Amino acid sequence: MSDRRNFVKTTITASLGIGLFGGVSELFGKTNRKLDGKRIGMVGLDTGHCISFTKLLNANANDGEFNGFKVVAAYPQGTDLIKSWKNKIPYFTEEVSKMGVEIVDSLEKLLNKVDVVIITCIDGNKHLEQAIPILKSGKPLFIDKPFAASLSDAYTIVEVAKYYNTPMYSTSSLRYIDRIKEITEGKAGKVLGTQVYSPAHLEEHHPDLYWYGVHGIEMIFAIMGTGCKNVTRTFTQGTDVVVGQWENDRIATYRGIRNGQGGYGGTVFGDKEIINLGEYRGDGPLLAEMTKFYETGNIPVSHEETLEIFAFMQAAEESKKLGGKSVSIDVVKQRAIKVSNRWIRQNL
Repeated sequence: MSDRRNFVKTTITASLGIGLFGGVSELFGKTNRKLDGKRIGMVGLDTGHCISFTKLLNANANDGEFNGFKVVAAYPQGTDLIKSWKNKIPYFTEEVSKMGVEIVDSLEKLLNKVDVVIITCIDGNKHLEQAIPILKSGKPLFIDKPFAASLSDAYTIVEVAKYYNTPMYSTSSLRYIDRIKEITEGKAGKVLGTQVYSPAHLEEHHPDLYWYGVHGIEMIFAIMGTGCKNVTRTFTQGTDVVVGQWENDRIATYRGIRNGQGGYGGTVFGDKEIINLGEYRGDGPLLAEMTKFYETGNIPVSHEETLEIFAFMQAAEESKKLGGKSVSIDVVKQRAIKVSNRWIRQNL
């Protein structure tokens, strides 16, 4: 192995070790990074998000709503595992092409044509593979849900982004459901807990909540912040009930819906007020924050929070297997970091 590869392995492995004991530090903060332009490249045309994102961004590219960014090129490669979505790639590719987006046949060609990138691929199992060359290129990256299909992959993506000093983040548009912002600004006073609900459809190639429940869990963390200590889960075929206990005895409850009326919402309990969450307003608020991130390089949702969201869901997965017993978030995190370390030693 060359000296260069040894250096990469040592540096990234050391960074992961710091993450294990002290949490994942943010490397980027404010930056003077200057983009050459506002051309967005899209990776993975196997989801309706590639159509909705392109339609919103390109229709408003000249009015300032999304900071002038526009989707100009796309690489269709998406899921290999989820056949129902893999079969839709030709349709989504055709629809995106109709909006003036150039379709390319390799990631390398895409990176030569764009300034920033969105991974829209619906399959979290593909995201590490897709993210690495993008992060190496230094082009700011947004990864659509689910960020990854394993907690160890999530840690690895974050650490590779830190190594290459490439701004990167992932979040759900449900973070921007009405009233969350005013809650985080103090309208309810100190947040003591929340009850949130969302659809929780399952997909066999992802841990249960990673696939769709992630939207509801994202809402919880937008309200509660980090600091969850342990998780318990009650599972039936039609419903999930997941309870997280935060520091200072704060409690959050998630109800995942698979039977009956679906939807997104919840209640926040504060020391000054109890507030019901409002309407989901679609992808617009997410794209506004995403394009601001592209322009500034400033990450709107910390890596620490994103990783704790996935650790919460992984702990819920393990609680289900243990018949509803409580699972420690810290134990789940430490196990994933060890796996991520091993991957880096073997692949970089």
